[in-house]
Amino acid sequence: MLFSIFTLGLKIFPLYINITFGYLASKKLGVAREMIAPLIVYIIAPVVVFGATFQVKLDKNIVLIPLIIFAISAGLCFLTFFISKKIWQDRTKNLVAFSAGTGNTGYFGIPLAFILLSPDAANIYVLALVMSFLYEYTIGFYIISRSSYTFSQSMIKIVKLPVIYAAAAGLTCNILNVDFGNGFVNYLDSFRGAYSTLGMMMVGMGLIGIKEIGMDMKFIGMTFFAKFIMWPLVALLTAFLDKNFFHVLNEDAYNVIFVYSIVPMAANTVIMATLFKVKPEQASLAILLSTLFAFFTIPIMATLFL
Repeated sequence: MLFSIFTLGLKIFPLYINITFGYLASKKLGVAREMIAPLIVYIIAPVVVFGATFQVKLDKNIVLIPLIIFAISAGLCFLTFFISKKIWQDRTKNLVAFSAGTGNTGYFGIPLAFILLSPDAANIYVLALVMSFLYEYTIGFYIISRSSYTFSQSMIKIVKLPVIYAAAAGLTCNILNVDFGNGFVNYLDSFRGAYSTLGMMMVGMGLIGIKEIGMDMKFIGMTFFAKFIMWPLVALLTAFLDKNFFHVLNEDAYNVIFVYSIVPMAANTVIMATLFKVKPEQASLAILLSTLFAFFTIPIMATLFL
């Protein structure tokens, strides 16, 4: 088992290099994360979502998996928001709630899925990723935008998000079997690489200035509890209940949901914190620590439960 853990650790190590690149880009080249965040949210992410929904093979037997992912994300978001209201009176509770409902399922999770899962299961993961996007840019976006805007203003911002229309367009083209050719598919895949690279670099960019702000242990503790305790427990509970009572999912489905549960905190937390000016430095620190922590927990959890 120790050999398996070590081997998996080596496989995921390259995912961490872009954090260093992001820090150096901000420290030495003056690249500002405020310029990168809108680029990811409004241009790159919609193209990635379109590509995922357009290319994945739709199967009625796996439709439940994305819905389950979305339900878990929304449930943990609202639960954490309820708990956080008792801890923070400021906008921190909104950021914590947003982060609790998601994880680094795209920048980190896509390459991880192709490392840990079978090809078929990895494709299911990509389909489920769409629901992770939709959570972040609907319920998650609403929760964190309420920290700065009214209900009506938040809903207007959600309606303006291009990722929603990209998902609808991708599914429509998929259902209609539209053929854009291999060149267009390769073009879409290139955005997936840019999405992953820039997203992880955003974590490194957010580390500038952390020495001056110190570490908020309550923030770190709550986000870690949601990501490394609540998510895996819910994933394992879902598999247990289905195996013993419902019998609607298969082993690939359990593995996909479990991989979602063991990725570190979402790098998009930094993007949202930056957009709405809610503790972006603390968010970057929490994400960095969770990403380093996941370097040890992912191989152990994958070896034990996958």
